[in-house]
Amino acid sequence: MNIYIVGGGIVRKIISFILIGFILIWSYNLFINNFVALEEIVEEPYKGMIKIVGTDIQGFSNWLRPKIRDFEKANPGVYIELTSIKDEDIGDIIPINTRIADFSVYEPLDRYFEKQELEDFRKEVIESLYYKEELLGLPVALNTYCMYINLDKLNEKGISPPLDGSWTYDEFVEKLKNFKQVSEDNDIIKEYGLLSPLDIGNYNIWGIMLSDGGELINSKRLYYNFYGEKALGGLEKLIDLKFEYGILPDFFGVISDEIAWEMFYKQQNVAVYIGNSRIMEYLDSQYKSGEGFNFDVANFPTGNKDLPTILSNGIVSYGVIKDEDPKKVEMCIKFLKYLTRDSNQKTLENIGLFTVKTDIKDMYMDNIKMKRLEEGLEHTQYIPLMPGFAEIEKIVHEEIKAAILGDKQSYEAIEDAKVRVESLNK
Repeated sequence: MNIYIVGGGIVRKIISFILIGFILIWSYNLFINNFVALEEIVEEPYKGMIKIVGTDIQGFSNWLRPKIRDFEKANPGVYIELTSIKDEDIGDIIPINTRIADFSVYEPLDRYFEKQELEDFRKEVIESLYYKEELLGLPVALNTYCMYINLDKLNEKGISPPLDGSWTYDEFVEKLKNFKQVSEDNDIIKEYGLLSPLDIGNYNIWGIMLSDGGELINSKRLYYNFYGEKALGGLEKLIDLKFEYGILPDFFGVISDEIAWEMFYKQQNVAVYIGNSRIMEYLDSQYKSGEGFNFDVANFPTGNKDLPTILSNGIVSYGVIKDEDPKKVEMCIKFLKYLTRDSNQKTLENIGLFTVKTDIKDMYMDNIKMKRLEEGLEHTQYIPLMPGFAEIEKIVHEEIKAAILGDKQSYEAIEDAKVRVESLNK
């Protein structure tokens, strides 16, 4: 039996063929994988029109327009149209608030944000924009409520303003009862201690009604919660200002927002006015021009809670409407993220609004009044997104107004509001 051994040259050739084949296959796969990866990296972003609906906040559109232009330059092919809030044509990015009837049209935003990105926002603000554990809106700016004090009127009576803008309810009453309504000449009342509008949708007076620790809506479980001892105590504090101390005028509860404001800033026969932080700029400009009066701002007086409280719907926030084109949705969210950059947030100082970010501490350093209001944001309750809030708001407004006008006892108004709200869910 003969055995033939293959020569070494033949073996080397076979091995070479195997290696060459392996290299070719490996190179091919590498090329294909890199090509696919390259395709993923250079995938074209959305290009086209995006509509954003403006707000009715004075000056906000002027703040928004240069941000739109800068974003368009950084994203060629993207065109953002700023439309009026009154336009019937719905936009791609629209304001989101508690009166919206259908939250299902909004794109959930959670998956577009890292955990740290969301933690950079004020906790109470971002939490109020969740609905059914989904983030439906992104906050862009804040405003708030406060008490405006006509210092000239206090000085006329030798009354000192509250130290650092803080006072208890008793101190508040002691100072303002000096402005009890007085009849002169033709029974015309000349001056008033306190005035505020009572229009639905305004939460001017709620800082007094929540001073004993009550809350309108439980933000954790989303249920109506303005009843019980804390709610009753707060409502009676407000009513006492009218009927027991004469600090609020007889017509409080029926006077319009426009007339109340005119009595404070134009007629100047009101010592303290409760209003939105947006009027600060106007009062300041009037005083500097010599046409206004010297004024200061103060927190709401503290009750049993021992901390000033503000109830606010003053979050300027936007949601993104669902769209079949995921790239368009991503571009909308990219724009909202751009608006919340620190560099853009700091420019809110130019229009008298506050930042939604926690790490920005250097705004309003030269404006003591605005800085005080900014610090007061720590004591703010925000109305969360919840179904049917518009109807709840209407019921509560009617019952509170009835108590303020003396048509109901305070405990009746509180109980009737509770019963009516609970009946909505039956």
